[in-house]
Amino acid sequence: MVPTDFGAIGLSICYDLRFPHLYCALRSQGANVIVVPAAFTAVTGKAHWEVLLRARAIENQCWIVAANQCGTHPCGRETWGRSMVVSPWGEIQGQLEQQAGTITAELNFDVVEEVRQSMPVAKHIRFEQHLH
Repeated sequence: MVPTDFGAIGLSICYDLRFPHLYCALRSQGANVIVVPAAFTAVTGKAHWEVLLRARAIENQCWIVAANQCGTHPCGRETWGRSMVVSPWGEIQGQLEQQAGTITAELNFDVVEEVRQSMPVAKHIRFEQHLH
């Protein structure tokens, strides 16, 4: 977690995306945005990249900023690309295809509060979370 002038930023990397409890913990520590630098392969990226990013944004009602490697690497490994910014409602606000580049998106933190107030899911959790 990194404090900034506009709120806390949660930090995760690549494979962390598969562990929703981490993202829940980051949100509970005050994250309004979580960054996800990654190297998802073409196979797992095609199947899971977008859906996992959107799920983490929706579950935690926060912005997700995800930068993923793209292209074929010298060892023959192919990475998926598709870097994107996802809103707290799960909408893709900006996305690259399989290319290097820059995404420009306005992260409106009022939207975080609006979504969290209109659907207070964090207050409705009934199950203890156990990390194994």
